[in-house]
Amino acid sequence: MKFKILVIDDEKNIRDIFSLLLEEKGYLVETAETGEGGLSKARKLSPDIILLDMNLPDLSGIEVLTRIKKFLPRAEVIIITAFGTVKSAVEATKLGAYDYLEKPVDNEELLLLISRALEVKRLLQEVEELKSELSERYRFSNIIGTSSKMNSIFQMMGKIARVDGTVLITGESGTGKELVARAIHFNGPRKDGPFVVVNCGAIPKDLIESEFFGHTKGAFTDAKTEKTGKFELAHKGTIFLDEVGELSPEAQVKLLRALGEKEISRVGGTKTIPIDVRVIAATNKDLEGEVRKGTFREDLYWRLAVLSVHLPPLRERKADIPLLCEHLIKKYSEEIGKESRGVSEQALEYLMNYSWPGNIRELESVIYEAMVLSEKPLIEEDDLPPRIRGAASEKEDIFFEPGKPLSQAIQGLTEKVEKRLIEKALEEAGRNRTKAAQKLGISRKTLFNKMLHYKIRS
Repeated sequence: MKFKILVIDDEKNIRDIFSLLLEEKGYLVETAETGEGGLSKARKLSPDIILLDMNLPDLSGIEVLTRIKKFLPRAEVIIITAFGTVKSAVEATKLGAYDYLEKPVDNEELLLLISRALEVKRLLQEVEELKSELSERYRFSNIIGTSSKMNSIFQMMGKIARVDGTVLITGESGTGKELVARAIHFNGPRKDGPFVVVNCGAIPKDLIESEFFGHTKGAFTDAKTEKTGKFELAHKGTIFLDEVGELSPEAQVKLLRALGEKEISRVGGTKTIPIDVRVIAATNKDLEGEVRKGTFREDLYWRLAVLSVHLPPLRERKADIPLLCEHLIKKYSEEIGKESRGVSEQALEYLMNYSWPGNIRELESVIYEAMVLSEKPLIEEDDLPPRIRGAASEKEDIFFEPGKPLSQAIQGLTEKVEKRLIEKALEEAGRNRTKAAQKLGISRKTLFNKMLHYKIRS
């Protein structure tokens, strides 16, 4: 794709020189000698870069820039200025121009500046595409569920997303609390701002203040450089406090103060920094019970629970299991490159009758394992772990730990599946490593290393 450049300058020799130089570099170039002519061509061409002279016979460069930015806000404008108009060129950069060059223009400097401007434009376009992709990914309709409980939650989420109040999301591990938090953010007024995640349960007690609010250089022994805290990073966006129930009493006091005063101070710093963030917190604990026990501050609880969403465990919304299975099979078919038509009637019955202590995260793990192990177009009951089928054998079971992150669960699961496949290939090859490696499609050396890793005897 050729980038389009518009040159607006009343001097013919400059228009000709720029045209020749830029066309040789592969750009598509148009020129105009007046401000009005430039505005007309800008509307027709929608250029990527505009080279704009400050002194035009009919309009000032500032006026042309201002009008162009109204209908082409993403066009990068480079001001070409004479010595006497440098002050105006500086003013133009404040109004949205990318940069300015003084006459006589150095050709190499011009080409370098255009290249940089196009790179900025490309990065901005990538950011816009990413924002669009995130908004699409976290639409409410992408949260799977048609049960009456989930329909009620969707209605509540729609109302909550439109306002800017603090939200507390409760529910067991694996019910999708972060997914709901992201959906509320990306469907709300702050969707163009950052979404910053803080796992409150993973931060050491003595570093929580630094993690939340940042620190100055030298604030404590390991503070080698200045650090921006999570609240500051989330300015104009949303901060998601996951596992907020794990905060120590000292950390609860500091969080309460930040929420109440809407300003923070870095550790070791003296000035206060105003913050404008929406807070969404999540916990798998019964915070009201923790308040009664005295382990969670009541004033902080009410500060967080301005708006509340409770996500039901999967065992209370089993009507959603067939739809969730369909979604997960489609997801993992693309990821592992293996087609599956779905789940057999008997296998689905087992899935429907299981209690799902690990909730949706556990269901994801089970479907992933079944798809990897199954060699049939349908997931059958014998592809499911023994615990799902009601068997008591732990030897054959790949146990799922509720609360374990999905990435870690899948990594552990993949290793266990890989070990099983290697053992099976060795058995079928009569313990012959060369034949087993061929069967697995790996080298004999790779097989030997994996056998050492998994402690498989030959």
